[in-house]
Amino acid sequence: MPEAPNNSTTDYNTLTEKNKKCLEFIEDVTSNPDEVQLRVLSDILTQNATVEYLHRHGLSGQTDRETFKKLVPVITYDDLQPDITRIANGDRSPILSSHPISEFLTSSGTSGGERKLMPTIEAELGRRTLLYSLLMPVMSQFVPGLEKGKGMYFLFVKSESKTPGGLLARPVLTSYYKSNHFKERPYDPYTNYTSPNETILCQDSFQSMYSQMLCGLCLNQEVLRVGAVFASGFIRAIRFLEKHWAVLCNDIRTGTVNPVITDPVVKEAVLRVLKPDPALAEFIERECSKSSWQGIITRIWPNTKYVDVIVTGTMSQYIPTLDYYSNGLPLVCTMYASSECYFGVNLNPLCKPSEVAYTLIPTMAYFEFLPVGNNDQDQEPNPVDLSEVKLGQDYELVVTTYAGLYRYRVGDLLRVVGFKNKAPQFSFICRKNVALSIDSDKTDEVELHQAIEKASGHLVPFDATLIEYTSFADTTTIPGHYVIFWELSVKGSSTHVPPSVLEDCCITIEESLNSVYRQGRASDKSIGPLEIRLVEPGTFDKLMDYAISLGASINQYKTPRCVKFAPIIELLNSLVVSNYFSPKCPKWFPGHKQWNNMN
Repeated sequence: MPEAPNNSTTDYNTLTEKNKKCLEFIEDVTSNPDEVQLRVLSDILTQNATVEYLHRHGLSGQTDRETFKKLVPVITYDDLQPDITRIANGDRSPILSSHPISEFLTSSGTSGGERKLMPTIEAELGRRTLLYSLLMPVMSQFVPGLEKGKGMYFLFVKSESKTPGGLLARPVLTSYYKSNHFKERPYDPYTNYTSPNETILCQDSFQSMYSQMLCGLCLNQEVLRVGAVFASGFIRAIRFLEKHWAVLCNDIRTGTVNPVITDPVVKEAVLRVLKPDPALAEFIERECSKSSWQGIITRIWPNTKYVDVIVTGTMSQYIPTLDYYSNGLPLVCTMYASSECYFGVNLNPLCKPSEVAYTLIPTMAYFEFLPVGNNDQDQEPNPVDLSEVKLGQDYELVVTTYAGLYRYRVGDLLRVVGFKNKAPQFSFICRKNVALSIDSDKTDEVELHQAIEKASGHLVPFDATLIEYTSFADTTTIPGHYVIFWELSVKGSSTHVPPSVLEDCCITIEESLNSVYRQGRASDKSIGPLEIRLVEPGTFDKLMDYAISLGASINQYKTPRCVKFAPIIELLNSLVVSNYFSPKCPKWFPGHKQWNNMN
């Protein structure tokens, strides 16, 4: 992920001094994390002493940890939703924060099918900027000379909406890219990107991708690092190049911009970079027309040192594809962040993806950790503090933020894998309850089951019944897509379900999924059409037999609703008799359904 600008100059000594100060800051806050955390909690509670939420729970100005933990409960989004709704509808009283809520950051997690809304305040931009500013000083210890070239990052803004009360609701990175922290940043060698701001801020995703790729190709010799936010996004960029290299090369050859770029601001920005270069166009054409695209990144951008993308959690499914395109360049995960809060940094960025560990920066928020895997199921374990976590133990992250979240369960499962001084380092295990994910979408088993139940209603007129199903996220296609395996029982040999009906089943499932999924399909084009694969009768019996052969108990066996194990996917694919795709994109509109109904 790209780092935030800082008011440094290009002077090498100044840059070295800035890096030194950032590294000293990390040393300092990780050497006494509990002291820092106590101070952070006291600051948050002092700043928000008058807010309604804390008074409701009996806190009236106390700032000590013991009273806070005794009185304020650990909560989920559903507990907070009534307060969020009040703020969204225009209540400006200090419900969660004494500072005005400046906007809502929309989470990739959903509640009731809609994106969660995370409150934020103006001061949070400064905290996010601080964390960004630590990334390149850390990276420069491992890869020197990065200030001498550019970063080719594919960055995009997404749709935003307004709540009934007039507050903006948008993803955290869209908020950051549209802020003056990003748009008006002074020149800094570490924030020297191939993409002009205008191309990043373009709302049209095709024009944005086209113009960013064109600039990246023009400056190919200057590129030292490449990336996007998620691995899936970077792979989509390479796939875009596969489809459009011929017209991009024509632009480079002639020094003109293809008419597909209709945004005059974007066109003007690109023309500041683009100059006629027949030799470069011929070079790119030669590389792109070869039968193999293995190593295409290092072939076209030969000075690239690493690929900067998130490849932890569900993004790990893209590692083989990235390795293929990059010729095994290091895959670097620099930071750990979410809409709720920015958390920490990877202090060993050149490690293997499987060994990524994030050091939580104690100044960002007040952190607590719910132990998971506790054998006592009757009683929820008490959260422990940052200084109390144990090596090898798994925890669910709980945060208290300056912006008005108090003891909020983020839903991320983390494992303690080491320590930086006295501060723990965590590997990201998974997001709780996520069954399927291609990009930023997160679909759980309950939601999937309800969608499939609704879709299976289309089968009734044909005397067909859905016997069993399972699913997987197919990332062999670009973009990836959801695959649902269905085993049907059809009464009478003469009856069959028409293909159009099974296509209707596909679109019904998609229409029933959450707004993040539907936005990925309809607006961002980051997810491909959902596919139903019909399997032959007895397939799920064979699946059970296979599981039992691997040691599963026949008495406890349940059909998995999502599969990831390659041999199981191979078994299911070998028994497919036909397949059907969603014929159109599901409906999606910015904002929440209830807001759109009010307009």
